[in-house]
Amino acid sequence: MARLDGVGFAYEGSRNVLNDVSLNLTAGSFHFLTGASGAGKSTLLDLLSLNARPTAGRISLFGQDVATISRQTAPQFRRRIGLVFQDYRLIDHLSVFDNAALPLRLARPRDASWTADVREMLAWVGLSDRLDAPVATLSGGEKQRLAIARAVVGRPDLILADEPTGNVDAAMAERLLGLFQALNRLGVTILIASHDEALADRSGAHRLHLAEGRLT
Repeated sequence: MARLDGVGFAYEGSRNVLNDVSLNLTAGSFHFLTGASGAGKSTLLDLLSLNARPTAGRISLFGQDVATISRQTAPQFRRRIGLVFQDYRLIDHLSVFDNAALPLRLARPRDASWTADVREMLAWVGLSDRLDAPVATLSGGEKQRLAIARAVVGRPDLILADEPTGNVDAAMAERLLGLFQALNRLGVTILIASHDEALADRSGAHRLHLAEGRLT
C-alpha cells in the first residue's frame, strides 16, 4: 500500500525533520504513529499524502514511486487516500451534508447517485439527524466525526489521520477509535498519528514511534 525506504525530509535552511525512515504499510494493516509534538508525525503524513516530497530516500504508493507521479496524475492517487485533519478543515458556510459530499461532488460532478452514499456515511458516524446543520453549530466531537465521514465517503484504500482524537474527551476518543477499527475490519489500511500512547495501546494496532526524526 505504501513503502518508505531511507526517507529523509528537511525544510529549506533547517535541520532534518525525518532521518532515514523506512516503513512498509501492507494492505489492510492498522498502525498508530506516536511521538512528542514536533517529532515529525505530521510531516510523515504529508509525505504519504503527496503534500510534500522527500529530500532523501524513496516513497512508493500503491506500487508506484512517487517521484514518477506527475502533477496531472497526482489527483488519481489522492482519491485513494482519505485524510483526517486535527483541525477538521471543514467549510463553515456549508452544511454537514455538503461538507461530507464535497469529495464525491468534485470527483463525479455529473453523477448525483452519490447522495445515498453520503447519507449512509453520515448515519454511520451518528450524524443523520444533523444533515442540514451549519458546521458552526457542531460540537468538537461532531466535527471530528464529520471529518472522518468526509475522508471515507469516497471509499479510499488508505486513511491517514492526524491527531483525530486530540480535541475530544476520552469517551469520544474511544468512539472515534471504534470507527477506525470498523473501517479497518472492512479492509481499509489505516495510519493514525497521535500523542495518545494509551489509546494506541488499547487499539490493538501496530505501534510506530518517532523520536528525533527516527522511526522505531
